[in-house]
Amino acid sequence: MKVILLERVEGAGALGDVVTVKDGYARNFLLPRHKALRANSANLKSFDDQRAEIEARNVKNREAAGKAGEGLDGTSYIMIRQAGESGQLYGSVNGRDVADAVKAEGGKVDRSMVVLDKPIKTLGVHDIKVKLHAEVTITVHLNIARSQDEAERQARGENVINAQFEEDRAAEAEAAQDMAEGGAGSHEGDHYES
Repeated sequence: MKVILLERVEGAGALGDVVTVKDGYARNFLLPRHKALRANSANLKSFDDQRAEIEARNVKNREAAGKAGEGLDGTSYIMIRQAGESGQLYGSVNGRDVADAVKAEGGKVDRSMVVLDKPIKTLGVHDIKVKLHAEVTITVHLNIARSQDEAERQARGENVINAQFEEDRAAEAEAAQDMAEGGAGSHEGDHYES
């Protein structure tokens, strides 16, 4: 289907371009969200008449998104989730969860603005892109941890999963050393005679 783009659309073109896209993409995404018009003679004439107004509105929206992005770019959010010992989450974190975390801190982000290729399934600090406008993208940091203490350790750059394995390894080595030196709690002279 041929459409006239009313704003920059990634992978399709810029404002005013007449492009051919798949029918489903046009019907289900571009047209309902007012990102494009069908490319027929009436719409082409209407677009040419209103082009200056559409461009001015797009510039205004981009500037508003840029101002909103200045306050959000680089901000960090903590999300407490349950996870296994290896750092795998019980469940996952998706775009809606990220948007809710930003909204809880006073930001204005819809889940459709969050760019995640796949859901997050591990603990740690993750950089997430948020597309506030077709031409304005920011990055927020999401710190996913099992507890507030763990989140603070991760924020300082500590890898809590490796640290936990090191602590476990040290405890096992200490127990093995204790066993080699005298066994599990036995003392010299504790011999039972029958």
